[in-house]
Amino acid sequence: MKLFDVYPLNDITITKAQGSYVWDENGAQYLDMYGGHAVISIGHTHPHWVKRIEDQLHKIAFYSNSVHIPIQKELAEKLGKISGKEDYQLFLVNSGAEANENALKLASFHTGRKKIVAFEKAFHGRTSLAVAATDNPKIVAPVNETDNVDFLPFNDEAALKTYFQKNGTSVAAVIIEGIQGVGGINVATESFLQLIRSLCDEYGAVYIADSVQCGYGRSGKFFSHDYAGVNADIYTMAKGMGNGFPVGGILIAPHIKAKHGILGTTFGGNHLACAAALAVLEVIEEEKLIDVAKQRGQYLFNRLKAIDGIQNIRGRGMMIGFDVPEEIKDLRKKLFNDHFIFTGEAKPNVIRLLPAMNISRKQVDEFLDTLKEAIAEMKAAKEVEA
Repeated sequence: MKLFDVYPLNDITITKAQGSYVWDENGAQYLDMYGGHAVISIGHTHPHWVKRIEDQLHKIAFYSNSVHIPIQKELAEKLGKISGKEDYQLFLVNSGAEANENALKLASFHTGRKKIVAFEKAFHGRTSLAVAATDNPKIVAPVNETDNVDFLPFNDEAALKTYFQKNGTSVAAVIIEGIQGVGGINVATESFLQLIRSLCDEYGAVYIADSVQCGYGRSGKFFSHDYAGVNADIYTMAKGMGNGFPVGGILIAPHIKAKHGILGTTFGGNHLACAAALAVLEVIEEEKLIDVAKQRGQYLFNRLKAIDGIQNIRGRGMMIGFDVPEEIKDLRKKLFNDHFIFTGEAKPNVIRLLPAMNISRKQVDEFLDTLKEAIAEMKAAKEVEA
């Protein structure tokens, strides 16, 4: 049987990883500026994370949610404390798509409405309702097409107000990423998020904060939506939540009643997933990684501004995007040959940086020095050709 390669961007097989480095089958070392799709939050194979999972594995790896699972409660209490959302309920799932799927369904149950407001360049997942709320025609199959999702311009307050004036009483939910990841690292303005909160309150809609990629401290706050100083009704999480172990979740505000039978899962919240997620929170707390991400991200941001040829730098913390004059295909190849891994995907000329929150300043400098040199060399070569 032939394997279907999902993301064949780099011609490499990773066989080992530690911290912010990965190694291929030949022992060559690469600096990971991609974080494996923003999944690696505390560094590859962090010793505490490994020990937490190993210890749990020797006790029990899985039993169904038909019985009480104490480690789920432990995770909920720790997550509430660190995120500042102690009065919310936690429902555990396996992925970001599943988190968004359940959040949208719960919003519809809560309001009795069908209409979902999403935004241009949004990415919320590849399951049925999540993909319907994703602004990417390439992954929307005919079965996913629906009239129940309307896409509005990102950060356009006038358009949002006008829409709600006409359709507000039919809106079940507004779903928005605090920082669009796949869309190109586009940051939602604080006033835009505040307006969403206000309109949802006025018209009885549910505000869903998709924090799958931009949550768990990566932005320099636990949830990137926190920069706006408002609370969402539902937060969705995954990716960095388990540092590579599949786990996701939704935080549900007290006024939204999640009745038994509406939400369910077989593998969500299994013992190993909870152990991994607890390890991540413990490391974030112990190593003060949210502050580290904010400070190191600002350093990265400032250094990028000094590199000739880089434009439109955006993002927060360890979630930075920027444009380069030409398509990044050749630049990615050149940096890959110098043993650095990063990604683009949003547009041909967009680079996204999503490293672990505890990447060192020295490692950041190594990447930026090489990037600066590579851009200069490519510019000089193009001038010679001209």
